[in-house]
Amino acid sequence: MLKEFRSFIARGNVLDLAVGVIIGASFGTITKSLTDDLIMPVIGAIFGGFDFSSYFIRLGDVPANYTGSLSNYAALKAAGVPLFGYGEFITVVINFVILAFMVFLLVRFVNRAIAVVEKEKAEGTAAPAPDPEDIKLLREIRDALVNRPAA
Repeated sequence: MLKEFRSFIARGNVLDLAVGVIIGASFGTITKSLTDDLIMPVIGAIFGGFDFSSYFIRLGDVPANYTGSLSNYAALKAAGVPLFGYGEFITVVINFVILAFMVFLLVRFVNRAIAVVEKEKAEGTAAPAPDPEDIKLLREIRDALVNRPAA
């Protein structure tokens, strides 16, 4: 069983998947920063608030011992207040759309690069064009002169 597991791990697909997961996690972090730090503040400014992810509707009572702000989504959530956090959901959806679009562009680029390489490979393996008649004639003349007995 250990040998089978070792051969499974050594296959290229598993290693490619591991690299993809690691790069994907980093890519997700970059996308989250792009969304949270650049895009959402602009959208929030357009729609009247600078922290779009803090838009919510309180669905229950605030505990009596709560001393924080009633407009702080994270603090209310940590205190156990039931919240309908539509702003956070919208942020996550926008984050997903941006990530999906970036992956689409990456896959599109890779597919085009592969197509170019395959086209060049196909053109490189094509049979050479036959020699024109004048080249054949010149070769025959050359060969005749080379094989002519010396005078």
